[in-house]
Amino acid sequence: MKLTLSILKADVGSIGGHTRPSQEMMDVVKEAAAAAVADGLLIDAFVSHTGDDIAILMSHLRGVDSPDVHQFAWNSFIKATGVASRHGLYGAGQDLLVDAPSGNIRGAGPAVAELEFDHEPTNNPNRPAESFMMFAADKCGPGAYNLPLFLGFADPMYCAGLMLPKMIKGFTFRIIDMNNTRGDSIIELNAPEDYYHLTSLLRDNERFGIDTIASRATGDEAAAVSTQRLHNIAGTYTGKDDPVALIRNQGIFPAPEELLSPFAKAHYVGGDARGSHVMPLMPVALNTPVTGIYCLPLVSCVGFSVDPEGRFSDSHVDFFENEAWDEVRAKAQRKAFAMRDQGWSGAAMLPYSELEYSGFRDTVEGLERRFSFRDSNGRYPVGEGAPSEARAS
Repeated sequence: MKLTLSILKADVGSIGGHTRPSQEMMDVVKEAAAAAVADGLLIDAFVSHTGDDIAILMSHLRGVDSPDVHQFAWNSFIKATGVASRHGLYGAGQDLLVDAPSGNIRGAGPAVAELEFDHEPTNNPNRPAESFMMFAADKCGPGAYNLPLFLGFADPMYCAGLMLPKMIKGFTFRIIDMNNTRGDSIIELNAPEDYYHLTSLLRDNERFGIDTIASRATGDEAAAVSTQRLHNIAGTYTGKDDPVALIRNQGIFPAPEELLSPFAKAHYVGGDARGSHVMPLMPVALNTPVTGIYCLPLVSCVGFSVDPEGRFSDSHVDFFENEAWDEVRAKAQRKAFAMRDQGWSGAAMLPYSELEYSGFRDTVEGLERRFSFRDSNGRYPVGEGAPSEARAS
């Protein structure tokens, strides 16, 4: 059968600022998911949160971009928004950027990642058992997974499995130019041949992002990442993009440890407080609120197995809950202290084009209008400043 895994995630309100959704918000989404399974819309569902974002993970037979599945998720987020509004929680409905989307909600605000594949474990020698990982990030931009997924799928220093016959042909990376608002602007590059070309694009986390990754040996899709830019949807910044990802693992794909080890870098990404700083990405346990020193970008990761009918295993693995990651969390805090000690200067904050709140840009644009050209005698004229066309040149 053709099985689809979908994850949709949104910030629709949180307690005491950008921290976590309330228990009542989580409960109404879980109740809606249980009803969708009972009604046959979904095969299975799992609801969690990372920071202040609620994530709905689903398995179903309705394919990618299913209007029914997406509308269910949207309606669930609306119910949670209603709870947030009643209790006066912060940012109620923040990521719901259109009034009433028809059809699928990709491009309406929530982060969306989906994988569709043939699921016949008893007859598929490449996938006799289906296992996958769900990544969810908060307080960071859309390219947060660029570095770890590149290392996990293209660098034998992190994934020794790339030297094995099942993976030695490498993987195809589909990269999207997220600055192109006319549509999904895509390029496909192969590892290992295009290794350097991949790095040339993926170094820019704010513009280029991994959309999907597929096996070159079998054609099977291994990974899907949300690449929606909220400021391209809303026309102005409403929050960081907080991406999600679905990654199939083992066998013809990297093992969990090969995919997780790059996150030990606690690499710097755009995000943090007001979505405007450059800070390390800290791996955390599922359902972790944003309450630490500074507003560090967070990422969670849970693993599931899937039975022949498409149901999730009766329990999951919380990969970053292990105490081995405590040292990485301490490392992330040390890196955060070093960067935040630089305050507003230079690389410590994102460039103006990427700052989340338009007030920063409004301040600078107001000052730009006060600039004027010094005359040939070295005098500073007083007036309205240089003409706009002169400033632009």
